[in-house]
Amino acid sequence: MTAFLALEDGKVFKGRTFAGKGEAAGEVVFNTSMTGYQEILTDPSYKGQIINMTYPLMGNYGINPEDVESKRIHAEAFIVKEHQPVPSSWRSVLTLAEYLDRNNVIGIEGIDTRALTRHLRLKGAMKGIVSTEGADPADLVRKAKEAPGLVGRDLVEEVTCRDRFTWSDRAGFKVVVLDFGVKFNILNSLAKNGCSVVVVPARTSAAEVRALNPDGVLLSNGPGDPEPVTYAISTIRELIGEFPMMGICLGQQLIGLALGGRTYKLKFGHRGANHPVKNLRTGKVEITSQNHGFCVDPDSIRGHDIEPTHINLNDGTLEGMRHKELPVFSVQYHPEASPGPHDAAYLFSEFVYLMRTQKKGT
Repeated sequence: MTAFLALEDGKVFKGRTFAGKGEAAGEVVFNTSMTGYQEILTDPSYKGQIINMTYPLMGNYGINPEDVESKRIHAEAFIVKEHQPVPSSWRSVLTLAEYLDRNNVIGIEGIDTRALTRHLRLKGAMKGIVSTEGADPADLVRKAKEAPGLVGRDLVEEVTCRDRFTWSDRAGFKVVVLDFGVKFNILNSLAKNGCSVVVVPARTSAAEVRALNPDGVLLSNGPGDPEPVTYAISTIRELIGEFPMMGICLGQQLIGLALGGRTYKLKFGHRGANHPVKNLRTGKVEITSQNHGFCVDPDSIRGHDIEPTHINLNDGTLEGMRHKELPVFSVQYHPEASPGPHDAAYLFSEFVYLMRTQKKGT
């Protein structure tokens, strides 16, 4: 079935559907990962986004129940150069097409994904619409222009858990995770480091967090613009310094805002499993997994007792920071990987060390 991708700037691409039907709108972004499409699709941080994969072949190892990062697909649509309908993996239980169909997500192939990626890199990520129904380019472009964007929109409300739950009940340090769209492997990484993990909704108040008597608080990843998530910013501002705190991705942006800094939208964001980040404290370079379209402005946090700890070697943007006095640190990338390299897994151990140090000092 013929499918179209129309961008708000008037650019239209023609392809064909391999899963789903209808129309889907979102911000069109590109991801440079060679593998990990299942983890990417189920990452809640992709809510509101249409994903274009730069690697040409997707679906070759199918889908399995172990590699999901949440309970469902959050991406609005999926664009690939070529879909492989016959997967080759002993772990596969579904094809990529079957998985998208079951989640009512449109998958399209046959588009020149290199040309689309180049267009987004030059012009910036922008709103778009994927359609198997409309063939009038002008009408599709109009719909793309009218679609809601990411700026000023609270998408956390759409992905956070509705009720508190326990992920891991161990004898180690108790970590309360504020769920802004948390990935399962963040929770697994905490559990592997011996933590007891309790996950709470994004609107959980500071008083409710205190009542759980945690040893530390983790602020998860999540989708979209951090500035509209004012309730979380207020909670973080109240809890900072009271408990050891670690932020990941959106969690870093919310910490930056809570401490008086600013955030801004990147031209086309960082999405992929091959981004080089320099650790300024050790001088080492980590290859990292990333998925974000917003960033903390490093100039806005100067004079707030915050020091940068990591920078992106592609564009010099802020990738990590630490408070000079309080037990608070964060990174803009994903130390849990899934998909991606495990160069940054040490950060969970650092969080445990911070909780241990803080507990000894009390």
